[in-house]
Amino acid sequence: MTLRVSRRLRGLVRKEFVQIRRDPSSLAIAFLLPALLLLLFGYGVSLDAHHVRVGLVVAQPTAETSSFTSRLQHSAYFTPVPLPDIHAAEQAMSRREISAIVWLREDFTRKLLGPGEAPIGVMLDGVDANTARIVEGYVQQTWQTWLAATAAERGQPMPSTLAVTARVWFNPAVESRDYLVPGLIAVIMTLTGALLTALVIAREWERGTLEALMVTPVSLREIIISKLAPYFVLGMGGMAVSVAMAEWLFGVPLRGSFAVLVLAAGLFMGAALGMGLLISSVARNQFVAGQIAIIVTFLPAFILSGFIFDIGSMPEPIRLFTYLVAARYFVAILQSAFLAGDVWSVILPNAAALVVMAAIFLGLARLVTRKRLD
Repeated sequence: MTLRVSRRLRGLVRKEFVQIRRDPSSLAIAFLLPALLLLLFGYGVSLDAHHVRVGLVVAQPTAETSSFTSRLQHSAYFTPVPLPDIHAAEQAMSRREISAIVWLREDFTRKLLGPGEAPIGVMLDGVDANTARIVEGYVQQTWQTWLAATAAERGQPMPSTLAVTARVWFNPAVESRDYLVPGLIAVIMTLTGALLTALVIAREWERGTLEALMVTPVSLREIIISKLAPYFVLGMGGMAVSVAMAEWLFGVPLRGSFAVLVLAAGLFMGAALGMGLLISSVARNQFVAGQIAIIVTFLPAFILSGFIFDIGSMPEPIRLFTYLVAARYFVAILQSAFLAGDVWSVILPNAAALVVMAAIFLGLARLVTRKRLD
């Protein structure tokens, strides 16, 4: 009896792999789409600010103003745009031609190392708040660095009571690509596990092939395993391709153990497959299943997982809701494994949460799936 069940299950799984091989759209979502997303986010999306156009107004040129503007011109962060006066600079910023204004006032040299009001003014375009904050930090850093160098050349003390030495852990270059690419793997696996599974099984309901399978002697457990096993393999294959591209194409280091990453990915795939099966059991129409999968799985994984937006900066109700998003826990493991290594205080709690979520979604999917046609 056991041998017959095993042989029957192998036949069902083989049938699913043959069907996937004959379906170009499934293979495209599993392998082509992850590569395209990685290329898009790796090369086309950056949260860093480089070569920002900054209006530069020098009210009274001196040797000191020339020294400071030279520092701005040689910075990779700025593209200075010389302007004749502050009025012209404000007009240029209102036309969105520049993103900030650095104004060196008439008394720049006199107030340079003296107490009192700072001899420069900085105005920022706040339409893009993120870029404005980044540019503000870059200007302050450039100003402090130039002040320190000028004071050292003159043999004078730094005109500040506090000197700050910054060290950046885990991502010394502060490259947004290094944390965007690992987080994107969770979004990619959500597409393969939840969206693809929901669409394919819903399509089988539409075509009647699943109904034909329901009237055979196979058990419901065998049907579920045969449907989930191929997409588990596809999801893990997409994960392997994504990790290879992250390391070899984008240079993102994998400091943790690959085995730990594979285990965490397997747990997340269990939760994603459970969500996909649950959606397809509720909505037996491809269009409806696709819409539900995008709203319930893809968008939360993209917005509420910490992949791009910091969860700690979200309002408390939204922050509490993120605990229901499985991708949140996997993104934390991914970013830790890639950038920090095997930090068990991060990996173990998030892996435990994935185990719970996989058990819940797979259990709910099994509960609502019935071997009948009504």
